[in-house]
Amino acid sequence: MKELSSIKGGVHRDLIHDSAAKHVIGAADYTDDIAEPVGTLHAYFGTSDVAHARIASIDLSAVKAAPGVVEVLTAADVPGVNDVSPTGKHDEPLFAKDTIEFWGQVIFAVVAETRDQARRAAALAQIDYEALDHVVEADEAISKGYPNVTDPMTLQRGDVALGQADATHRIQGQMRIGGQDHMYLEGHIAFALPGEDDEVIVHCSTQHPSEAQHMVAHVLGVPNNAVVVNVRRMGGGFGGKESQMNQFAAVAAMAAKRLKRPVKIRPDRDQDMESTGKRHDFVVDYDVAFDGDGRINAVDAQFAARCGWTSDLSGPVTDRALFHADNTYFYPHVRLQSRPMKTNTVSNTAFRGFGGPQGVVGAERMIEEIAYALSKDPLEVRKANFYGQMDRNITPYHQEVEDNVIDRLVDELESNSDYQARRQAVLEHNAKGGIIRKGISLTPVKFGISFTATWYNQAGALVHVYNDGSIMLNHGGTEMGQGLNTKVAQIVADAFQVDIDRIKITKTTTEKVPNTSATAASSGTDLNGMAALNACDQIKERLVAWAAAKWSVAEDAVNFAGNSVRVGGEEVPFNDFISAAYMDRVQLSAAGFYKTPKIHWDRAKGQGRPFYYFAYGAAVAEVSVDTLTGEYQVDRADVLHDVGKSLNPVLDKGQVEGAFVQGMGWLTSEELFWDDAGRLRTHAPSTYKIPLAGDIPREFNVNLADWSENRELTIKRSKAVGEPPFMLPICVFEALGMAVASVADYRECPRLDAPATPERVLMAVERLRG
Repeated sequence: MKELSSIKGGVHRDLIHDSAAKHVIGAADYTDDIAEPVGTLHAYFGTSDVAHARIASIDLSAVKAAPGVVEVLTAADVPGVNDVSPTGKHDEPLFAKDTIEFWGQVIFAVVAETRDQARRAAALAQIDYEALDHVVEADEAISKGYPNVTDPMTLQRGDVALGQADATHRIQGQMRIGGQDHMYLEGHIAFALPGEDDEVIVHCSTQHPSEAQHMVAHVLGVPNNAVVVNVRRMGGGFGGKESQMNQFAAVAAMAAKRLKRPVKIRPDRDQDMESTGKRHDFVVDYDVAFDGDGRINAVDAQFAARCGWTSDLSGPVTDRALFHADNTYFYPHVRLQSRPMKTNTVSNTAFRGFGGPQGVVGAERMIEEIAYALSKDPLEVRKANFYGQMDRNITPYHQEVEDNVIDRLVDELESNSDYQARRQAVLEHNAKGGIIRKGISLTPVKFGISFTATWYNQAGALVHVYNDGSIMLNHGGTEMGQGLNTKVAQIVADAFQVDIDRIKITKTTTEKVPNTSATAASSGTDLNGMAALNACDQIKERLVAWAAAKWSVAEDAVNFAGNSVRVGGEEVPFNDFISAAYMDRVQLSAAGFYKTPKIHWDRAKGQGRPFYYFAYGAAVAEVSVDTLTGEYQVDRADVLHDVGKSLNPVLDKGQVEGAFVQGMGWLTSEELFWDDAGRLRTHAPSTYKIPLAGDIPREFNVNLADWSENRELTIKRSKAVGEPPFMLPICVFEALGMAVASVADYRECPRLDAPATPERVLMAVERLRG
């Protein structure tokens, strides 16, 4: 069937986010905007104020007697299983019973007539503790013999000892990479409405409705079919709402069923930040061997992560750190090991990049070490180690890199950004001395796309064509501001060749599309777009067969085009065509399905093809640093990113811009700090610094590689764009390092830890000055 493109919408064109205007004027509905039925109650968590202890006694009488309190829930009240672990390890109790594992752990929940009453009552609990030693840092956990929260992994290829012996140079070092809070505009929230028998409906802000459904059912002791989870949209997710929503959804549902009244739970920002997980902090110990040209012979590295008190998603997060510890570089001999360490902190969780950014930063640190050791431009060292052809295209996990475009991307960006001339100008500026020092860096990104948990690489969608020609679209992905719904609607509009305003996008709900995967791993459009297209193709196949028979033409004479259908020599308006099909009893609804092909993974062997394809990118940043204060600004950033054949270039550019700024915050200003008592002190916007308008690059040039097209059969040959650009601002981090290194004439790698706050930059300057 020939498809034409004279419609308003379709794919490969700029189209405004479907909710953009609603976001701006405040008309977009979120969970907290749902009208509350008469009798709605409000819940709030009572949490620990110690990092590690046994509960000696607990007295909740003052809590129960507080004004407005209807119920207080503890572990003893859980009707099913007191566990919300997302991985089936059953190591994450919903309510603490005997032992406290981190400051902020949930012990009980208050349910009251108002949120304020519940919050005030929760503070009245009298709890006595028997204090235990606690550990906050990953390396401290290793030294004190703390266990891994989940099984570590090793990726290995070649003979590391042989590679080290054959090398002329060898450097060992350690790097600390900080974590990051998600800082979404909309915090965690869940709103449960009890139904008849064992049924409950939960509206919540989650990236993984099916998992929330399963966890609620698990806690209530009911089958999954008794629980419906609905998500219209989220005010940001970034991975923080993939598994961490479970406890809120479970408590709201448990209270609603127990009390037979609607129940909403929404923590304030302090409790949200104290009691929910963050990006994993890492301590990376590396040993890199290389020759006089800067070409790597061998890499031996350990990636130890602060995982928190339970496993949560730390296993796959630390695995993915190893998957990306090569970035765009070929290691002839390599051994990479993860150490997912238990600590007395909140369980860290998914965050945009899912461990990949930490692995890429480790790779770039080794490149930086080599460049300073050999007095070379780091870009020269990068190019010398890029994946290439034949014997230089196998990753540490034994997957062949078949779609490499990094050379072309970097060459194009180097030329278009005038990198070489600007680098020379920076060197000349710094040679004059002075307080303000400059730095410039160009860094690449290679990021694998697919869930490493292979079974998550599937999606479903539901498409209805109504008899008036309007179309309803529902799929298993969740909208958190990234434009997923807009892109999938474009795919449906393109399939039927109708204007996009004909498509109605409905809330994600487990009662329409079951067993959904999380909207994560940058796979939302890849998976759900293909599932929606599959549904459209089923409907179109029926329509074509019906039209060919009705008009007595061949099936290839039936074509969808420009809000109509051409049948032989006749052009029938789409509305009339659909109405006629309905009258002839043609099925106008279909459930679509898609599973990613080719991928397979053997974790025990550390071998396979965990990724369907790779997305690539590169960025240049130029910075100015005040060496008296450590303060700095990003003068300019240039980005060239590969999104394949973009479904919606303007949305994709927005994702790249947002990822760059968020990644820059992770590497420069967003510092998490726990005090000696094990309490998170950066638990509010007043103490936790995200990038502001004044922090973005003064000149910010973002371009998509418009020549790129995914060689794999993805949705319209596009590539994922959610996570890969998050690593682009590593160039900012390394440019800061160059500015710092200039005070010692670039003789030494500055070895900045992340985040490179002004304090850390100043300390590095003073250290290099001696």
